[in-house]
Amino acid sequence: MESSTKRLMPMFIGEYQHTIDTKGRMIIPSRFREGLGEKFVVTKGLDNCLFVYSLEEWANLEEKLKTLPLTNKDARAFVRFFFSGATECEVDKQGRILIPGNLREHAGLEKETVVIGVATRVEVWNKQKWAQYNSDDNISPDEIAERMAALGI
Repeated sequence: MESSTKRLMPMFIGEYQHTIDTKGRMIIPSRFREGLGEKFVVTKGLDNCLFVYSLEEWANLEEKLKTLPLTNKDARAFVRFFFSGATECEVDKQGRILIPGNLREHAGLEKETVVIGVATRVEVWNKQKWAQYNSDDNISPDEIAERMAALGI
């Protein structure tokens, strides 16, 4: 059986509340640490959060981004956005990572955070921004479901 020998990519799910200390350190949930590995990449994410990728998933994303045409202004801007903010992180003995100031600023991370699993990546949100994003005024699961049907989901 070929499928049993193929390594499965980790799937990140769930939502966890955490805090960032005054030095910019934050605990990564243990379930996420298992899938991310000892070293992983944190970068600016969309919607004013941070995206966290295992090195394997980052390499996959990097390959896709390298195929974008250099002549396309939006492609150049997107690649710059993702790579300029990227940093390799390593978990300390307490399960924490140091989030650089530029990334904390991008996501508005101060004290209270929410760490969520989104299939192949982890996202880190400012707790208030996450609550606002999930508010009834911003997001309607029924409307999103209708739009996703157009994508074949």
